[in-house]
Amino acid sequence: MVRQGLKLILADHFKKAVFGEARNSTEALARVLKENWDVVVLDITMPGRSGLEALRDIKRLRPKVPVLVLSMHPEDQFAVRILKAGAAGYLTKESADEELVGAIKKVVEGGRYISPSLAERMASYLAIDVQKAPHERLSDREFQVLRMIASGKTVSQIGRELSLSVKTISTHRARLLEKMDLKNNAQLTHYALQKNLVE
Repeated sequence: MVRQGLKLILADHFKKAVFGEARNSTEALARVLKENWDVVVLDITMPGRSGLEALRDIKRLRPKVPVLVLSMHPEDQFAVRILKAGAAGYLTKESADEELVGAIKKVVEGGRYISPSLAERMASYLAIDVQKAPHERLSDREFQVLRMIASGKTVSQIGRELSLSVKTISTHRARLLEKMDLKNNAQLTHYALQKNLVE
């Protein structure tokens, strides 16, 4: 139903366009490889392999084809990751009716598309990030985990002390390393000592 709805919107604006459809990421990739498309509109939550994996495959095999990603997820959860993976634009399904035609025109012409609300949010994130020290971007729990790792505790020990699973602590660790642009515990500990975050 979603595909039919999108096709109706696009057919109304692109009278001579030829449309292709795919039910999952495998079909999408096969069609992209077999035919020459001007643009791919990719749903990030298709059946089978994730849309993010499909996006990476499409960009690897057909780097010049612009991919506009459509998602039911809020922009702030996925957009930056999707754009970094090579998408030419990102749209939420709820805004697709109003923004889809303009977004397609922009990416087909070689531009990138993000919604005005996402552009504003990204600008404010950048302004905040420039002013803040890396550890100030962490949630309270991430900051707590950072201090515990820097004080020499293992993931298992931290999990026991905080009554959380090893998997949850590992997730916090991965997130804080990403937010602070650090690669491992040694870099994390060095940073914490430098900033006097641990005794």
